[in-house]
Amino acid sequence: MFVNTTSLLLQAGGGNPMFSLLFMVGMIVVMYFFMIRPQAKRAKEEKKFAENLNPGEKIITTAGIHAVITRANDDGTLQIEVSRGSFMIVERTAVSMQLTAAYRKRTETPAVATTK
Repeated sequence: MFVNTTSLLLQAGGGNPMFSLLFMVGMIVVMYFFMIRPQAKRAKEEKKFAENLNPGEKIITTAGIHAVITRANDDGTLQIEVSRGSFMIVERTAVSMQLTAAYRKRTETPAVATTK
């Protein structure tokens, strides 16, 4: 079956070269809008998120470390407090936007009291 289909396509050959060109351009446009553009938008959002981190905020790093920002340094790093008296210095880009947003959403919603 595969051999017959391939040989038929090869025999047909000589199609309109303009159609092939338009098809390739169309594929590139589709790839741009579905893959490249959303990725660039997400990178821009993550950069903005990292720039707006302030002392006192609870965060989660990409390594899964839960901490509180104690100081934002000018060199693109943050001093975080992991536990009382235990400090670390991490890059701003090491803070996970998705994990931190999920953590904040989870902790900001009040617990519903259940009665029996």
